[in-house]
Amino acid sequence: MAGHSKWANIQHRKGRQDEKRGKIWTRCIREIMVAARQGGGDLSANPRLRLAVDKAKAANMPADTIKRNIDKATGNLEGVSYEEIRYEGYGIGGAAIIVDTMTDNKVRTVAEVRHAFSKNGGNLGTEGSVSFQFRNVGQLILAPGTSEDMVMEVALDAGAEDVIASEDGAIEVLTAPGDFEKVKEALEGAGLKPEIAEVTMRADNTVDLTGEDAQKMQKLLDALEDLDDVQEVYHNAEIDEE
Repeated sequence: MAGHSKWANIQHRKGRQDEKRGKIWTRCIREIMVAARQGGGDLSANPRLRLAVDKAKAANMPADTIKRNIDKATGNLEGVSYEEIRYEGYGIGGAAIIVDTMTDNKVRTVAEVRHAFSKNGGNLGTEGSVSFQFRNVGQLILAPGTSEDMVMEVALDAGAEDVIASEDGAIEVLTAPGDFEKVKEALEGAGLKPEIAEVTMRADNTVDLTGEDAQKMQKLLDALEDLDDVQEVYHNAEIDEE
């Protein structure tokens, strides 16, 4: 299947994440604690915890920090209890936004999320207002220049649902969440290392934003991502700031 250009958006997103590296550890720790509390501290029996630990290692978090937070979550050490809450809303041009949070204070979190939306030209919606436009999938994206035929053969054999080639040469592999690790391991085993590999909320359709609208949308997304309680921000905007 052919898809629209997305590599520039991916590189842009990675660059912004690198700029916010200081917040990455905090988010990794919260995800580790919630995953361990819900599914136990055994990585071999808890796929969500394995993904959280992989993300923490990729962010260069020390092993003892990871272990300490698993122990906190499983009751071996005293720790803060976090609750997962999802918010939905609209950005510039009607773009759909999902905001996943982990919080120990719901009143504070909803106030901060609502303020970020309203201050930056968006609107906080009701539960279910935009989530129907997204699917929970495993997503692996390989750089332009990668062999599409090879990716397709390896990924589909490993159980991937779809392989999508973008106009700029990036290749996107989609899986069911439960098949994500198997497909990732198959690709890496074949020497195909994804630039992005995550279980995410992927929009079925996108909204193209350029010029001033693109800048306003990026400002709104930055404001949401900068909130301490926010773990992930998903949206369906294709942002071109040139």
